[in-house]
Amino acid sequence: MTHALTWLPDVLKAAGLKVALVDGWANRGHGDVGPTLGVLCHHTAGPKHGNMPSLGTVIQGRPDLPGPLAQLGLGRDGIYYVIAAGKCFHAGAGSWEGVTNGNINFIGIEAENTGHPDDSLWPDVQMDAYRRGVAAILTHIGRGVHWCAGHKEYAPSRKDDPDFDMNAFRASVAALMNGTAPAPILIPAVEPPAHAGAPAGRLTIRRGASGEFVQQVQGKVGVDADGNFGPKTEAAVRAFQRAHSLVPDGIVGPKTWAALDRV
Repeated sequence: MTHALTWLPDVLKAAGLKVALVDGWANRGHGDVGPTLGVLCHHTAGPKHGNMPSLGTVIQGRPDLPGPLAQLGLGRDGIYYVIAAGKCFHAGAGSWEGVTNGNINFIGIEAENTGHPDDSLWPDVQMDAYRRGVAAILTHIGRGVHWCAGHKEYAPSRKDDPDFDMNAFRASVAALMNGTAPAPILIPAVEPPAHAGAPAGRLTIRRGASGEFVQQVQGKVGVDADGNFGPKTEAAVRAFQRAHSLVPDGIVGPKTWAALDRV
């Protein structure tokens, strides 16, 4: 059975966010949801290393709680994993804005973070995606920013996630929704010319691209150089970027090209 939240990937993609569909997502859920009234923010309390090491747990659940545990997972590199289009066990007992059935009425986002003091600095790319994803969802459902809550606000007697300031987070989401937030810095479409009068350099490439430039990248990151920029190439590019202190967005622009040249 296909559930109601099948609009999630399109809304996130329209906001310029990177989206990965988990197999079976459209039919996954503990039955369907009710009216969608808001968003409940979480952190996974999972492992410190890896992009989304808690993904399997969010999909499959725990011994004490069957999955799915949230509709969306948010990796450290800012990619949204669409896990379920139906009801998820992410809220439990609590209340926000008079709503007491969070599993039915709120979309859950589990963002990868340990929740420990030594992991308190969230990657900028992840927090930017968190804010933009919440803003896109609230805009789509026609709700104001006060319909975004942290799990620690919905269930303060038993939860402490996410471990960032929710008032500041909502202020940033509001700025996105009302158009006062700074525009994101876009990656140039091509490398700048090496010197005045020189032609522009290599194209910025990402998943879906094909051709000689893709083969060059594949040769550098150690995947089959078939010239098609698919998920394996993107994963290898992300790993390369993380290893070289670049934003792990899976996009090969001027900064990543320069790092590849040094390999």
